[in-house]
Amino acid sequence: MYKPDTKGTKMQPPHPDIAEVVLTPGQIEEIVQALGARITQDYEDTQPLLVCILKGASPFMSDLMRSIALDIDIDFMSVSSYGNATTTSGTVKILKDLDTPIKDRDVIIVEDIVDSGLTLARLTAELAKREPRSIEIATFLLKDVQAPRKVDIKPRYAGFTIDNRFVVGFGLDYAEKYRNLPYVGVLKREVYENNK
Repeated sequence: MYKPDTKGTKMQPPHPDIAEVVLTPGQIEEIVQALGARITQDYEDTQPLLVCILKGASPFMSDLMRSIALDIDIDFMSVSSYGNATTTSGTVKILKDLDTPIKDRDVIIVEDIVDSGLTLARLTAELAKREPRSIEIATFLLKDVQAPRKVDIKPRYAGFTIDNRFVVGFGLDYAEKYRNLPYVGVLKREVYENNK
């Protein structure tokens, strides 16, 4: 697991709804570059297909694919498991499927955060039916949950482990807000408790 420089870079004061900045823009860049270098090394003789999970993973996908020094293909899927909640509902809906056939392809699912693992378990099982050569997961954040995850998901590429707090920014949202923040921050509890 990559441990970024804690100094990071200078940035503007955080959004008033943010209690604490966890990762600065500079730290995010370091993490993504390190993941891109690993993928470049691991797939040097292939042309992997990166599958971005919309909407949250789109900033990560954009930065990650530019840090991979290989020929790659990209595609997108949209799934829903949170709605406007801060925890997954356990029900995963595929809203947009792939346009690209993946039979005999090396597939890397690009996700913003792994929390319960339910979403990725469902996706991985669905994509495995299509007979790819391999399926791996690249996640920007891996949530360090105290209890065992409901499913056994072990991303091959994980950028940063966070504790069990609700974070937003760099694609991560609450009720479709905060995705455009250039850092990752902890959302103040009163923001989502007032909306229950």
